[in-house]
Amino acid sequence: MTSFHGRRSEQFSSLLFSLLILFVSGIAGASGEPSNSKSERKASSAGIKVVIVCLGLVAVIGFSVFLFKLWQKKKREEQHARLLKLFEDDDELEVELGIRD
Repeated sequence: MTSFHGRRSEQFSSLLFSLLILFVSGIAGASGEPSNSKSERKASSAGIKVVIVCLGLVAVIGFSVFLFKLWQKKKREEQHARLLKLFEDDDELEVELGIRD
């Protein structure tokens, strides 16, 4: 199941990267041409803002996934510790009852 999530996130990141490259190449191509009108400058400025917002969203989503995975790991470790303590208590009870030495 983890390999599915790994492939899926890898595909998602490659898609985002390719979209970013296409967008940046479009901005570079538009800025290479002489532009005298203010509407073209506003369009490229708006495009840059969109890229920055998208990158910010990707960063927030990535950080959220990281925190969620960290939380899952911590919860799993706590459950494992509880399980070990449960069996440890059973061993002490058996020794007290004289069932086991």
